[in-house]
Formats: sequence, C-alpha cells, structure tokens
Amino acid sequence: MSNIAMSTAGVTVNYAVEATAGTRPTMGYIQIPNIKSVPEMNPSPETLETTDLSQTEFKTYVEGLKDLGGALAFLANFTTDLETAWNALVDAYKAAKEEGKSVWFEIKHPGLEKSVYFTGQPSAMGLPAMAVNAVLETNLYITPTNAPTWQAKSTVAPAE
Repeated sequence: MSNIAMSTAGVTVNYAVEATAGTRPTMGYIQIPNIKSVPEMNPSPETLETTDLSQTEFKTYVEGLKDLGGALAFLANFTTDLETAWNALVDAYKAAKEEGKSVWFEIKHPGLEKSVYFTGQPSAMGLPAMAVNAVLETNLYITPTNAPTWQAKSTVAPAE
C-alpha cells in the first residue's frame, strides 16, 4: 500500500459493447477523447429511520440505497474528434440495445489496480454553451443502468 497522493493525469474514460449479452467485456475498450472531468460516483447512502418507542435520547438508522442522481455529466473539450467519437458511441449503443446487449463504461486510472465499470445509456450530444474568449466545452451525459463496481482493468486486444 502507498500513502502517496495521486494525480489524475492519464485517467481515461472508455467504452465497449458486450459480445455476449450480460457479460462485461474484458478487452476492446475504446477511449472517449478529450474528457476533462469525471463526476463523483460515491454518493452517500440514504438513511432510513428505525427509531422505536424504547429509544429515549437518539433516533436510530439503517443504511438505505445510494442515488447517483440520474445522468452523469462528463466534461470534455468540444472537438471534431470528440463529436465523431461520441456519435459512434451513441450509434453503438442503439445497435447494442436492438440486440439486447449493453454498453459498458470504464474509468481507468493508471495508478490504481482496478477500474470502475458500469453499464449506461449515452445521450446524444447537443450544442454546448459558448462565451467570448473561452474554450469550447461540453457535458457528455451517460445514464447508469447498473451500480458502478471496481473490477480488474481492461486489457488491450493482442495484435494479429
């Protein structure tokens, strides 16, 4: 274990379509270019109050469900490469859905042993806000369809 703080340099956000419905791909992930920030996926659980009449001073609670809050916003520099890649992802999602398959997203940090994975639905890109003397950025929205989990990092397919 290391107690050294880590940089976010080198983090990638990737996706892959299931080859077999219900099975997370372990290789063949495609990087989404120009991502600048990843939303937090560590929500606090709801607390469900369980106090009964025997309590005289404090309420008691049990942990409830966690809520990611719906669609997750990934900030990115808007480039033609991003637009092309995102449109390809949305098209891949539509094709996968017709076949009963899911698209898996991976958030991969070079300094961590595992990646975070979740299935999700990407939303088509709209027109981002624009301002004078500013970088053109956009939010890319992915609605999770399962809970994020830590699993072994994806690998690169061997060259043929």
